[in-house]
Amino acid sequence: MPAKKSPSRPSARELLFGDLWEFDPAPESAPASIDDRYGLFIGGKMVAPKSKKYFDSISPRDGKKLSEIAQANAADVDAAYQAAAHAFKSWSKLPGKERGKYLFRIARLLQDRSREFAVAETLDGGKPIRESRDFDLPMAAAHFFYHAGWADKLDYVAPGRSLAPLGVIGQVIPWNFPLLMLAWKIAPALATGNTVVLKPAETTSVTAMKFASILTDAGLPPGVVNIVTGAGETGAAVVNHPLAAKIAFTGSTEVGRIIQRALATTDKRLTLELGGKAANIVFEDAPLDQAVEGIVNGIFFNQGHVCCAGSRLLVQESIATEILARLKRRIAVLRVGDPLDKNTDIGAINSKEQLTRIQQLVQSGVDEGAEIHQPACKLPKSGFYFPPTVFSNVTQSQRIANEEIFGPVLSILTFRTPEEAIEKANNTPYGLSAGVWTDKGSRILMMASKLKAGVVWANTYNKFDPSSPFGGYKESGFGREGGKHGLLDYASLQ
Repeated sequence: MPAKKSPSRPSARELLFGDLWEFDPAPESAPASIDDRYGLFIGGKMVAPKSKKYFDSISPRDGKKLSEIAQANAADVDAAYQAAAHAFKSWSKLPGKERGKYLFRIARLLQDRSREFAVAETLDGGKPIRESRDFDLPMAAAHFFYHAGWADKLDYVAPGRSLAPLGVIGQVIPWNFPLLMLAWKIAPALATGNTVVLKPAETTSVTAMKFASILTDAGLPPGVVNIVTGAGETGAAVVNHPLAAKIAFTGSTEVGRIIQRALATTDKRLTLELGGKAANIVFEDAPLDQAVEGIVNGIFFNQGHVCCAGSRLLVQESIATEILARLKRRIAVLRVGDPLDKNTDIGAINSKEQLTRIQQLVQSGVDEGAEIHQPACKLPKSGFYFPPTVFSNVTQSQRIANEEIFGPVLSILTFRTPEEAIEKANNTPYGLSAGVWTDKGSRILMMASKLKAGVVWANTYNKFDPSSPFGGYKESGFGREGGKHGLLDYASLQ
């Protein structure tokens, strides 16, 4: 008689939910309205690039081509700056009340077309549609609403002083939050009377070019906002153009260093929002269920493509075993897959290059002796995907504890005393954000005062508001975006 096959061991998902909780696919059906080809938005019009070159925008969802994007050269960038400089003469003199009207219109139009833009953002960047729909689009509109309110109240930003616009602002934004970063940059610049030349990331230019139609529909005067697309050469042309009064950059620390060196001998203003390796610190008296949800949100939100992601989890030694067990159970039920499916928790990695970097750093963690934990999950056969990953037994010297992975990878370290937690949390060249989980308000205040981070969340994580300034210290950059502090970075005090 043939030997009996032993039954396969059920997965954690099956043990927790069984077959009753398997969701049917729930794909988002709204049209993304993506053009086959995009030009450059210069002087209020879509124009063909002088370079006559285009490159493909690839969707990380399935690895297929979405659209063709114009490759701007130095002549294109110069045309954008000339248009912005011409528009600045009238825009800077427009009463704040009138500038605010345009920002209000932009915000309302974004709300009107939010579903369309959310689908386009998900197709272009790979983030789950729930996040694009419920976070990116509402927050982008909120930034325009917030700064529209400030446009006619700039005399109250710095009591006793008045704000004057700087001129033409060159802005370079990253690929992790394309539309939201665009709003973070453009809204305060316009509110303070500046004009803009903006370059979106090479891999996520679609929603920026769609945003040009919002500007047209809002009736924004030609040249106030200009959008040029391309790779590093285009970004360098934006940064180094002589008409730029200020450069605002969000991206990697490596590129930030290059920009800082390039502008060191000029009188251009500069703000940088760069990388991070944030510590999410959990004390033994923390509400553990709430903390686990905050940990998951802190590292797996947007596939970990977040500068302020809580990628280093510092857990008090007495609860480390319990936290790890709870995290294993939690990540076992995270759904990885099609970002257009409303059931998906973790979508696609932004690009093949980023996926390769994540894989290399995860392998380094295994090679250096950390213990890896990954749930059993089926990844889509096409596109760029990576499962949620947790490392335990991590030491301070390992690469996964020091380098920004920018992916769904969490490293767990332990501590015994608050002093040890502070020392470990600050033992990084970065200083963008941190989280503290404890029942004691006095401990929260003490930790917040000693952590070298621009933002410290208490018993929550990844909470943002347009009125709250965001930015970092050390190699995480300088300057602030949002709030009154963000307005000051786009103006001179008179």
